Amino acid sequence: MTTMTAPTEGSQRARKTWRTLEPLHGMIYFVPEAAEAYARLGITGTAGYFASRAAPMGAVSADVVVATFYNFNPDLVHAAIPRAWELATPAQLVSARFVAVDAASRRILGDAVIGSADMQRAATLARAAAEAAAERVEGRPLAAGHAEVEWPEEPHLVLWHAQSILREFRGDGHIAQLVVHGLSGLEALVTHAAAGDAPAPVLRATRAWSDEAWGQAVEALRARGWLEPGDDPVFTDWGASQRRGIEVGTDLAASEPYEALGDDACTELRALVRPWSKTFADFLR
Repeated sequence: MTTMTAPTEGSQRARKTWRTLEPLHGMIYFVPEAAEAYARLGITGTAGYFASRAAPMGAVSADVVVATFYNFNPDLVHAAIPRAWELATPAQLVSARFVAVDAASRRILGDAVIGSADMQRAATLARAAAEAAAERVEGRPLAAGHAEVEWPEEPHLVLWHAQSILREFRGDGHIAQLVVHGLSGLEALVTHAAAGDAPAPVLRATRAWSDEAWGQAVEALRARGWLEPGDDPVFTDWGASQRRGIEVGTDLAASEPYEALGDDACTELRALVRPWSKTFADFLR
């Protein structure tokens, strides 16, 4: 078990920049354009999520998706993969995803923003950070797969793709932290609930875990000193410190691309993207 490392200027820069840009990427999991694009390939429901996000890695097995996505019930993944690869190729899904991003971005942000000089500048900055991440993909399978996708031409798609690489780079590092701290995918989800990041019922339902499995994970974490007694997952002081350590470690592991970009450029990128991220967040709320 690791001990908590103090945040650094670089780790704080990584967290701030990720949090500002993440709504630009995260919208793809909620906008109707995505479900419609995957449905045109014959892939519906949660299978669209698993197949589209995994597609940059190729036609991988269900267990590879379980490993890299980490906190989903394996049964949910096996219901989607490899069946999805029988319906559409990974390349078709990658293309469908870009089609959905383009349509949703134009609908929500509008063509004036899409074609603006600010969008061009933001895309240039984000791509520079993503290309720095692509040079350090050892141990980061999702980031490596996304980094191999051919860059689109239009700036708003470049910006979205850059953030896709950066968020998967961060996510791969986060999973490494969870493994080092001895947390299973479900146990990690329980700590997510205990941290107050999302309600336990929502996390449990969206990842398809039964009440029984969730309860067993809660009890396992209590036995190891992470959680207090009681019906709801509440951290002990030690458990809270471990969770903070995971977050700081994740920030540190994600910091190199933003260090390569530099503090002034990261500040500029956040300022450019912030109003668009807010628009997406407000629209999807």
